[in-house]
Amino acid sequence: MTQQNELHAAVTVSPDIDAAPAASAWQPLRQRVFRMLWIATVVSNVGSWMSDIGVNWTMLSLSADPLAVALVQAASSLPMFLFVLPAGVLADIVERRKILLFSQAWTFCAAAGLALLSFTGNVTPEVLLAATFLLSTGAALSSPAFQAVVPDLVEKRELSPAIALNSLGINISRAIGPALGGLLLSFAGPWMVFLLNALSVLGVAFVLYRWQPQVTIQRLPPEHFFTAIRGGLRYVHAAPVLRNVLARTVAFFLFGSAGWAMLPLVARRELGLGPGGYGIMLACIGFGAICGAMLLPKLRKRLNADQMMVAASLLFAVTMVALAFIRHVWLLNAFEFFTGFAWIAVLSTLNVGAQRSAARWVKARALAVYLTVFFGSMTVGSAIWGKLASEFGVTWALCAATLGMVLGTATVLRWRLEKDAALDLDMIDPAGFATETAIPHERGPVMVSCEYRVSPQDAHDFVCAMQEMRRVRRRTGAMGWAVYEDAHHPGVFVETWVMGSWIEHLRQHERHTVNDKLIRERVLAFHQGDEPPVVRHLVAPAQR
Repeated sequence: MTQQNELHAAVTVSPDIDAAPAASAWQPLRQRVFRMLWIATVVSNVGSWMSDIGVNWTMLSLSADPLAVALVQAASSLPMFLFVLPAGVLADIVERRKILLFSQAWTFCAAAGLALLSFTGNVTPEVLLAATFLLSTGAALSSPAFQAVVPDLVEKRELSPAIALNSLGINISRAIGPALGGLLLSFAGPWMVFLLNALSVLGVAFVLYRWQPQVTIQRLPPEHFFTAIRGGLRYVHAAPVLRNVLARTVAFFLFGSAGWAMLPLVARRELGLGPGGYGIMLACIGFGAICGAMLLPKLRKRLNADQMMVAASLLFAVTMVALAFIRHVWLLNAFEFFTGFAWIAVLSTLNVGAQRSAARWVKARALAVYLTVFFGSMTVGSAIWGKLASEFGVTWALCAATLGMVLGTATVLRWRLEKDAALDLDMIDPAGFATETAIPHERGPVMVSCEYRVSPQDAHDFVCAMQEMRRVRRRTGAMGWAVYEDAHHPGVFVETWVMGSWIEHLRQHERHTVNDKLIRERVLAFHQGDEPPVVRHLVAPAQR
């Protein structure tokens, strides 16, 4: 559960934020619903961090096996890997408020159940892992919807400061929660920590229950679930910037997971700390994250996203070496401060990269894919490093992870986050598109062809430009794409692409962005003649 709280800090970023007039850092708090939800979320996340230290410490009390302790992190990450993509699809096609209310109810039941089992002394390692899995499932259900809902709560120009406030709130809770949880563990036991976590959820649920979001009028019926999943995956496959973010995510979190998985083992077994001391160690990480969040705006003026990732990754690698060898409590706490600093820098950089590369119509799904890769890397990494620590020791596992992270920084040479820095994914108005043909929505497949007339000397440049057009068609839902040249009339090119149904063809016209429009204009610049390219729509015959 250590990382799932972070995700609410990285709410939706729109590519047009920089173009909007600047708002003050605190202005989003003037929006009543955002202010109430921000306060409730901070309280809820304090409860989550308290629960996190309670779960880790309870497992340390039940089992001395490093693998069992590392499996707590794996059980926390696995639901995010399994369920966040379906949750992202639902967040794009179902009212997000309903999803959020259901997830809060789920989390309350899981936390209250764990509190009851702990109070009655019926917690075993298997029960603890199952409860951790259920708690994280609630987070998986809510994360994409939380990330996509913030633009509904603030004005466009307030979105950037709203993101900063959410990040600040997460790190405030990170600093308070572990220390408070450690004190409660010392004086009242784990059951009290789990109970307070359950109660902390109620504030978020109350705010969501009272909130009445503005009704969105849709021109077309919502997508079906599995169709929406395929559409989201096609978008990710055809979005180069997002693919680069995913590659860098694996390169960092697969190895960075070792720091979180081994931390409770070092605290309990190597340093002999009690729950209070472990809580203070986590609080140091939280204070480091707060300082990192405050300094990031200044650092971003000096370093681009790729330089920030490399610097933060190397700093995190240094802190893992410290965790492996330093056994002086306060000296190690000083290094853990920089763990939080590096972690928030990496997480923020990757989140911004993922958010700026996702169009609004597929925002929750694209971010869900990012979260799936994030937590998949955390799950696999935690299991690997836990197994290695069980076989060869904690120090060896941390050193191996450090070496992997240092080598992983070389991914900057192939997968750059700064690719296409001018990317603009604002949606454009599809009002200009109209069809007088009354075709049933379910008819399909549909093949669309577009005929261009190009000067023979421009043919090579035209074909190169069409490769970007291929990505546009694929991102907006095309199942297949090709371009052909007429063998008898050189310079006559026919572009074809296939949509699954007529309704998918109609949706494609509502999915184009400013960036897509610019690509199309570059392609049309090669077309010769006074008439626009000839477009044809071919629909599969209806079954009789």
